[in-house]
Amino acid sequence: MSLPALFQGRLTLPLICAPMFLVSGPDLVIEACKAGVVGTFPALNRRTSEEFELWLVEIITTLQTYIEETGKQPAPFGVNLIVHKSNPRLQADLDICKKHKVPLIITSLGAVPDVVEAVHEYGGLVFHDVATIRHAEKAAEAGVDGLIAVCAGAGGHAGVLSPFAFVNEIRKFYQGSVILSGCLSTGRDIATAQTLGADAAYMGTRFINTQESLAVTEYKQMIVDSSAKDVVYTPEISGIPANFLKPSLHLAGLNPDTGKPLDAEESESAKAGKELNLGEELTAPKEGATAWKNIWSAGQGVGSVGDVPSVADLLVTLHGEYIDATVDYGQRSREYAFKI
Repeated sequence: MSLPALFQGRLTLPLICAPMFLVSGPDLVIEACKAGVVGTFPALNRRTSEEFELWLVEIITTLQTYIEETGKQPAPFGVNLIVHKSNPRLQADLDICKKHKVPLIITSLGAVPDVVEAVHEYGGLVFHDVATIRHAEKAAEAGVDGLIAVCAGAGGHAGVLSPFAFVNEIRKFYQGSVILSGCLSTGRDIATAQTLGADAAYMGTRFINTQESLAVTEYKQMIVDSSAKDVVYTPEISGIPANFLKPSLHLAGLNPDTGKPLDAEESESAKAGKELNLGEELTAPKEGATAWKNIWSAGQGVGSVGDVPSVADLLVTLHGEYIDATVDYGQRSREYAFKI
């Protein structure tokens, strides 16, 4: 198993910067691709298909200029499409992706063979988010080129399976690329994903805390101040189980442990900012708080995030950690070679 030919020779790390709602934009995508990892963003991060196309043109034009000026080949980029019938923009956005021949399409909430066929017609690839074995089987049947195994602890709409169980079961029936998602924040995590049998890692939360992301300063600071205990898995916010930062739930007037509305006494506590060390700007609940915009998601790997570097600087760090991990793994494995 390996990554498709499109990725060969163009990556500095086997890594995809995950498409994050209201967080991923052109700057994050472009800088990720320049640094040698796959940059992606959701089409729905723009309010209209016309605005989405403008972002695409910006990314394509900027990366082409980078090639002409440096002679270097950046990593490919991708677009996330929600293929569920509730997305009225699917066909329009898909047509735009076809027009511009987007290299990678990441589909979510349904594996649709017609979408896969449409992307394959112009030579693009389709990777699909899966959170259960049944979803993985259906996506494989639809002919996708890669499965993104979203495991327990991932940011956003996460699954509940251990990566050990998930990757091993997928490999029983699927020979395409497998990308591992869930709590990956360091270069060692990327190396571990490969050791588990995945071809690449899928990293989101770590990239929220980059200078190029669209996340507001308060969101980034909350991630710095949080650890795994500050993440709650609940269906109460978006209707589908997802991981959110407890402090953002509290500030929105919700029970941080369940996502359900606080009682009057708890709401008063939230208004006063009690027991929340979040700074003066975050001492009152936000009016009309909604999922993703004011109620912020993150994976359980937040405890590994302690700064807000540029994408370029982050990738230097991740690369160093990855090399150190692979060297360390090689040394450890040699200790047990030929012992049986």
